[in-house]
Amino acid sequence: MCIKLLFDQNLSYRLVSRLQEIYPESLHVASLGLDSSGDMDVWQYAKANGYTLVTKDSDFNDICTLYDFPPHIIWLRVGNSRVSAAQEVLIKYQNKICEIIEENKTGIIEIVA
Repeated sequence: MCIKLLFDQNLSYRLVSRLQEIYPESLHVASLGLDSSGDMDVWQYAKANGYTLVTKDSDFNDICTLYDFPPHIIWLRVGNSRVSAAQEVLIKYQNKICEIIEENKTGIIEIVA
C-alpha cells in the first residue's frame, strides 16, 4: 500500500522532495493553493483525494474526533524543530504508520519525539 501524505502549512514544503522515495505522490498544501485555506477545507481535500494529513496542529485531531476518519492524521509532536527532525521521524516510523493505516482502527497517529 502506498500512503500519500499531505503536509500541512506548519510543516516545510521541502519534506515532499525529501520523502518522495518512501512516500511517493505526497504533496504540500501550498502546492495545491490550500495554504491559506481553513483546516476543514484541507481535511476535506485530504479525504476526497486519499491523503493522510501530516500536521503539528492539534486542530486536525479535534476535526478527526468530531468527523471520524478518513483521512488519517499524523500528528507530529516535534515542537519547533528543523525540517530534518520531521523527516527523520516519518522515516523511522514508516512501517508503523503504514501498519496503523492499513488496520484502519484509529484515525489519529500521534508521534511524540
